[in-house]
Parts: sequence; C-alpha cells; structure tokens
Amino acid sequence: MPSNIRRICRLLCLLACAAPAAAAPPAEAKISAAELQADFTQMYQDLQAAHFNLFAFTPKRDMDRRFAHMLAAIRNPSTRFQAQLRFELFAASAHMGHTRLDSPTSQWDAYRKNGGKGFPLQIRIVGQRVYVAENLSGLASIVPGDEITSLNGQGMLRWLERTERHVSAETAYMAHSIMEYDFAIYLWVELGAVDGFDLAVRGKGASMRHLHLPARTAQEMLLARQSQPAMLNLEKPLREAKLLEGHVAYLRPGPFYNADAKTGAEEWDVSSFKAFIDDAFAGFLRAGADRLIIDLRGNPGGDNLFSDVMVSWFATKPFRFASQFKVKVSEQSIAANAARIAHDAEAAGPVSREYAQLYARSRIGEIVDFPLAEALPRADGGFTGKVFVLIDRQSYSNAVAVAALVQDYQFGAILGEATSDMATTYGAMEQFSLAHTGLLVGYPKARIVRPNGDLRSHGVAPDIEIRIPVVQSPADEVLQQARAIALR
Repeated sequence: MPSNIRRICRLLCLLACAAPAAAAPPAEAKISAAELQADFTQMYQDLQAAHFNLFAFTPKRDMDRRFAHMLAAIRNPSTRFQAQLRFELFAASAHMGHTRLDSPTSQWDAYRKNGGKGFPLQIRIVGQRVYVAENLSGLASIVPGDEITSLNGQGMLRWLERTERHVSAETAYMAHSIMEYDFAIYLWVELGAVDGFDLAVRGKGASMRHLHLPARTAQEMLLARQSQPAMLNLEKPLREAKLLEGHVAYLRPGPFYNADAKTGAEEWDVSSFKAFIDDAFAGFLRAGADRLIIDLRGNPGGDNLFSDVMVSWFATKPFRFASQFKVKVSEQSIAANAARIAHDAEAAGPVSREYAQLYARSRIGEIVDFPLAEALPRADGGFTGKVFVLIDRQSYSNAVAVAALVQDYQFGAILGEATSDMATTYGAMEQFSLAHTGLLVGYPKARIVRPNGDLRSHGVAPDIEIRIPVVQSPADEVLQQARAIALR
C-alpha cells in the first residue's frame, strides 16, 4: 500500500505548514443537522474570504448552485467522518489540489488495523484504461499488466468518476495519479466493507475473463506481496547517490524535507540534507562524471530551502523557484500563521515570521508580493557536466518546481512523463477549522508562477518523453532509457 510519504505529497505546500488542529468531537459522536449546516456555510464563506481565487476553475454560479443543493440535503445528524466526506465532495468541486479537507486515510488505516478487508489490487491508469500494477489478492489468475474493464458490472471509467469526485485535483490526469495510490481507499468510501468484487479482466491479446476477487486484509496482502515477483521501489533507500554504467552520475535526493524528523523544527532543518548533497556531488566530481541524472520520480516535494542547495551545484546563473509569488491577505491566513508561531516558534521558522511582517503592513483582501531572494550558484565551483531530471506523474509539489526551474533556466533537460501537479499553481496552503465538527479545511493563499512566467495551470512537460510501463521491475527500464539518453 502507499507509504506515508506518498500520502502527504498533496499536503506539502511551498513556504507553508499547517497550524495546530482545533479540538474535535469524538469520532462516533453525532453532530446535529443544524450544526452541520452551520459548518458547511462557514466553510464556503471562509473559503471565499481566504482563498486566493476559489473560482479559478469552477465558476461561482456553479459553486453557488452546488452549495445550495448540498446544504438543503443536510437534514439528519451525522458523525464527524460522514461530515468530512460530505464536505470534501464540495471542496473537490473547486478542482484545485490545495482546496481540500483531509483524506480518509487515517480512518482507512484504523479500519484495516482492525482486520478490515479491501480491494487487493494496485492500479495503473493509462489514458482511459485501468491496468493491474500489482496483484495482492493471492489469485494466480490475475497477472500484473492485465486490463480491468469492469468492476461489479460497471465500466472502470464510471468507477474512476465515482472515486475521483472525493479528490481535490486540477485535472483528471492528476486525479488519476492519486487513484493509483488510493483507489482502494475511495472504493471503500463508496462501497463500505464488502467481501469481494466481480471483475472483468483481459491480458494482452487474450479474451475477456470474468472472476470474483475476494477482499483481503492488510496481513493477507502483505503475505501475497511476498510471493509476487519483486517490483521497483523508489523509496528504499530514500536518498541515493551512485555512479551508473557509462560513468553517469545518479542522484535521488528524496523528499525536500527531513522525512525522519522527530520535531517540527527538525523537519525543516536543512543541515543533514545539505551534507548528503555536498558529499554526493563531491563524489561525482572526484569520479570525473560529466553526466548527471536527478531522479524525481515519485517525489512528494517539500521546500525550496532544500532543493536550492541541490540546484546551486549545477546552476549557471542566479535563480528563483518562481517568477511571482502573490499572497492574498485574509483574517484566516493571519490567524493560522499566528497560531503556528504561538504553537512552536522554532518549528514555524523564519518564513512564518516573514508572513507576519507582510500581514502587519497589508490590508485584509489585498494581494501582495511575497519577496523571493535569488539563490546563487556555488561560489567555489560546481558540477559543469550535462544534467538530466527524470520526472513522472507522481512528482509533486516542490519536485515539480525543481523540474520547471531546471527547464526554464536551461540548467538541464527534463526526461520522463509529464507531471500531474501544476508548475504554475495555487499553493502555500493554510487551514481553518470549522466551529462544530472541528474539521480542518485547506485552501491556497498564494499564486505561484513558474520561472518563465507562464500563467497557465499545467504540469511540466518533458523535453524527451520516456513511457512509464504499467509494471516496473527492479531492473528499472525507465532509468536505463534515461542513462542511454544521457550518453548520446
């Protein structure tokens, strides 16, 4: 199943971290219809007040109509979890990754910890088709690479529509990239606990097969995985630097934050990451490498404080990760920033203090520029060989910003497949809490424009495309292709 690092990728936002959560009612306590209506109304009002541009992708008239319909449908008490699912359906209709409530991951994990069963296949979505990426069912009749054409009598496109309506994402491509990790979770949200699923599948060049797929527990899936052929794992080790055949340097920097931090302050302490990066490049230089592949596949992102350390090793001129970083000033953002500083000033760091100063000299509702200092190439010289950055649809957040930066400043070539996350984006997510449910609602307070000034919201397209296969083996065919391109 997806790791915690993969799951937080959509919550990691440039120059922001979440404020402490408000107190919430017990998980199974019923919240009255009147309180739910009040919270639902508060959510929409506060989103309009605090969001940089709530209606960028969905017109206000459509959001107003949906709000009125959903508000009228709140007639009975519900649990906090039920409210969370209902409210996220509305937030997701804005079609923006950072306009969202928390995913149901924690509830799913608790369900599975108690022996709950779920859909035992990992999927890969290519265009309009859904394939088996990993088979954890224990059934030998299902083979990775098989296409799933229907589930419980409905076509897979219909199931993608049903599950993706719970997910905040700018595009179907981005929602697909998330479903490749979380399809089982949202299938559980849609169907609840079930004993199995009726599938229609077909292998390449084979006829359709109809079968019953039993739901499996987490333990059963773990056992099934141990009997399956090994698959590519880009998370172990988390960070890696080595030489490939042909004297090509290879760097997988891992997330641009400290994934193993024990405190909030440690999470954004760049010292250990800098030591790793400096050692890696020193080793590349000693070895005389003149080609470098930086692997950002499956990278959840983080903060440019980390990535700038890496880019400075091969940058040929001063650089910024964005050409514009505009922030909307709101009471909600001011309160969230102040709460973060009050909760743990050290963990909040200098960026939160910069926000506080910016807010102090600005008016509510004003759009202001957040100052971005230039980062500089290394004064003592760096890596002067050719640089190639490898990306995929699961390169998120700051990993996308790094790819855009390298492309726009012409520091190197981008390889792989287009990112699903946006290069010009609404980001720097903050949160406010709802009065009765205690639910946290995320929203972007900023618009961040990629270095070349392109205002369109789309991902980073590779300079040279490499098709990502449905099933990836430890031999890593994609990296082999990237190495061959680097040696041309």
